[in-house]
Amino acid sequence: MPHFDIGYFKERVQRKSISGSRGILNKFKAWKLNEEYYDGQRTNGYGGFKYDGRWKKILPKLIKRYNLNKHSKILEIGCKKGFLLYDLKMLIPEIKTIGIENHIYPINKADKKIRKFLYKKNYYDLKKYKKNQFDLVIAFNSIYMQNLGDIIRTLEEINRISKKSYISVASYKNKIDRDKFFDWTLLGTTILKKDEWRKIFKLTSYEGDYYFSDAKKLGL
Repeated sequence: MPHFDIGYFKERVQRKSISGSRGILNKFKAWKLNEEYYDGQRTNGYGGFKYDGRWKKILPKLIKRYNLNKHSKILEIGCKKGFLLYDLKMLIPEIKTIGIENHIYPINKADKKIRKFLYKKNYYDLKKYKKNQFDLVIAFNSIYMQNLGDIIRTLEEINRISKKSYISVASYKNKIDRDKFFDWTLLGTTILKKDEWRKIFKLTSYEGDYYFSDAKKLGL
């Protein structure tokens, strides 16, 4: 269960101008998880969640690490508009993909080539899937929007249905870093110290790879 960096945060984006300018009204609007969050004002969400092909640069590292091929079955938790899975299908056309998202807006806005593989479902609602059904389960910057109880349920289910898994979660080293993250994030709910996350992994028997996102890596 090693810490693994796929390189997503190597390309910095400007976040300092947003950090500290988001109040409770912005968080309220963001939690509707609709057009305003994805394609509205930057202070209320992404400010335009558009496909840019970035995953094509990152996925080869993921493909190599997990030995993915046309016979592999992949589940992404928190797939949004399906950009990761879309690029994965571009690189390995016959790979089997499923994406789940807990709200409908991004699924409806996904490219039609990938939309048919995306489903609205709570992240922890994975009981329909069999033990070790997926060669890889990915949850990238998604599960920490849940409360701790639902994260525990999600991790237990990921461990059950996956042969291998990769998740990224929000962390902090000290109160200053924690405050920076909370000032910036709109949906971040469970943000723990790295040692606390490791304890949760142990308690839930999570055996996959993980990545700790934090204020410094976000450029805050």
